[in-house]
Amino acid sequence: MNNKPEQAEDDSADKYTVPGLERGLRLLCEFSRHEKTLSAPELAKRLDVPRSTVFRLLTTLERMGFVERAEGGRDYRLGMAVLRMGFEYLASLELTEIGRPLLERLRDEIGYSTTLVVRDARNIVYVAKSSTPAPFVSTVNVGTRLPAHATVLGRVLLQDLTLPQLRELYPEEHLKVYSDSTPHTVLDLFNMLQQDRERGYVWEQGFFERGISTMAAPVRDHSGKVVAALGATIPDQQIGTDHLERIVAQVRGSADELSRLLDHAPTETAQIVNLWQR
Repeated sequence: MNNKPEQAEDDSADKYTVPGLERGLRLLCEFSRHEKTLSAPELAKRLDVPRSTVFRLLTTLERMGFVERAEGGRDYRLGMAVLRMGFEYLASLELTEIGRPLLERLRDEIGYSTTLVVRDARNIVYVAKSSTPAPFVSTVNVGTRLPAHATVLGRVLLQDLTLPQLRELYPEEHLKVYSDSTPHTVLDLFNMLQQDRERGYVWEQGFFERGISTMAAPVRDHSGKVVAALGATIPDQQIGTDHLERIVAQVRGSADELSRLLDHAPTETAQIVNLWQR
């Protein structure tokens, strides 16, 4: 049997292959939902390449946001730039798959648009949204990025950070101001976050943009870490205390339900809120 044509085809394909790109993509493919973090030595072993090569690949991918250091700094995990490759990937995320029907149900219950966001360094990224057919239309869409420190949803996502971690994230002396409500320094932001954490939710009128109010609560994973913020966008208007309390309970209840679906054990506070909601 003559294998020459098949061999010629393989040689032609190899001619146009970029080894560095191939290695980088193979490296990214080593991460999975079961192996979310990997060390450089482990990656070098799996790819069968020198450690120095893996370190160069990781440095390049980290600079571009495709990988990031895990807690402790030794291991790596996928970065948010992977999400920006396309919304098809967003649709495959467990978080958005499970969260989307909850957003739709919450939207129908409260009559306001609902959103789910995650944090990418100093920004929030909208990964799911369920809008109402009301005249008020939010300008944000899936993929929209906004500053974390200046938004209600961002405040929810920053709650777990310590003061040193916040200073590392925001090394500048003064934070960029977007409204009269924006914290001016990292210490101002930290104090605000501590109050948010104790309260268990954030509700602000016109915090980032006039005429828009936001109610948001944290979504936590199995480790208790805040992995997303679930919120409702409400046009500024007079809302009665009873109505406001019910919206708070429903937003928190939906966030807690999504947390449980991500294997987070509900807190005593969350259980009380769910009982009140019923």
